[in-house]
Amino acid sequence: MIEAPLFSSAGARLKTPFALPAETFDGTVHQPVLHEAVKVYMNNQRQGTQKAKTRAEVSGGNQKPWKQKGTGRARQGTTRAPHWRGGGVAFAPTPRDWRTGIPKKVRQLARKSALNARAADGLLAVVERLDFAAPKTSQMTALLDKLGFEGRKVLVLTHGINSAAYLSARNLPRAGVLPYAEASAYDILWADALVVEQGALGGEATAASAEAVAPKRVKAAKPKAVKAKPAAAKKKAAPKAKAPKVKAPKAGARRSTKAAPKKKGSE
Repeated sequence: MIEAPLFSSAGARLKTPFALPAETFDGTVHQPVLHEAVKVYMNNQRQGTQKAKTRAEVSGGNQKPWKQKGTGRARQGTTRAPHWRGGGVAFAPTPRDWRTGIPKKVRQLARKSALNARAADGLLAVVERLDFAAPKTSQMTALLDKLGFEGRKVLVLTHGINSAAYLSARNLPRAGVLPYAEASAYDILWADALVVEQGALGGEATAASAEAVAPKRVKAAKPKAVKAKPAAAKKKAAPKAKAPKVKAPKAGARRSTKAAPKKKGSE
């Protein structure tokens, strides 16, 4: 079990450390996967708009600068060749798409490895809550100083979207704020230290998460009342099946009347 120091929202260190979830923090650090994930991320950030003209795209140079023979100089066919001033570029770059893909499980393993690497180095701190009544850069700076990350590049991972925390760190050149679920392996490795909100790691539920659970329990009780209605319908349909049984004796009476004339013929 990997543990991390736990701090209050004011920056005071608590005596009991926080046990990081074993599903993510199991000590796995896969270096080749980290390299692949960072390379793919950086390739996807490239615009791919670099362009230069080749000798076929440069204007001019439609005729020979001088005749083929008799001048004493080397023969030239055009003034737009790459070795001429103002000519085209040999092997000129053209716009291209640098985007590459990576399997989903490899991307997840890279993110997991990055988190384990920071936790193993003791550069991960857990904060109970990031309570910012209003965006205050001074409050964010004071919090990071109390955590012992002064002068380091720090990435703050929040439990969901926290606009106040984001605006508080927006003017800090060496700090960033992202939701915990959206941080990539590159974002984690960019920072020298991580500050994670306790709710993002499955700690104590916040007030917002407790309200979201209550409506689900009420909706689950509705289907139980609907299942009792089909049983009552079956009971009402039972008396309709008794009607044919009552008519059976009448058919027998008709057969007895038809048998009476046969006795008269015998006399």
